[in-house]
Amino acid sequence: MLVPGMTIEDMKRGVSNLRNRVIARVFHELKLIEQWGSGVRRIFEQAQTLGLPEPVIEEIGLHLRLTIFTEKPASTASFLSEPRVSTAEAYMSRCDARLESRLESRLESKLAAKVVLLLTEDEAGKAGLARLLGHKTVSGELHKQIRRLLDFGLIEMTRPDTPSSRLQRYRLTQSGEAMVARELKGV
Repeated sequence: MLVPGMTIEDMKRGVSNLRNRVIARVFHELKLIEQWGSGVRRIFEQAQTLGLPEPVIEEIGLHLRLTIFTEKPASTASFLSEPRVSTAEAYMSRCDARLESRLESRLESKLAAKVVLLLTEDEAGKAGLARLLGHKTVSGELHKQIRRLLDFGLIEMTRPDTPSSRLQRYRLTQSGEAMVARELKGV
């Protein structure tokens, strides 16, 4: 619902009345938002620029609905089959790219940086890492970068007593997690 005292016309004009100043400040510092109150106004401007019907804002009970029209209606089947990216996902994607770039500089290898990022999510074996990287098989370069990361102490084996086990997996060490955290602060 709208913040008390705010109207739909206020929203269209870019008037901002923050519901939660702490969250808004954090979003601003993380560059998830540029400034308060500009989003709805820009949506209306973009629709006009593209020659689309004006978006509709409706108060429905305790909810607010913003309808944005497209050039042509999308079928339900195509909508459900196409991947959707939220604003948060787009932001995270940009953050991941910057983090990957910072790690690549530190590790002097794009592949090593990708391996580290993948291992921040969960432990994985070489074949699993290759699949996640979009490779059909484990390349010599992947073997080399895993060995380098082990030597640097950034990753470790889950089965150190049986290094060549087909069940061998890798995970970040505390040093690896600390390096990612340091680089993340710079993003």
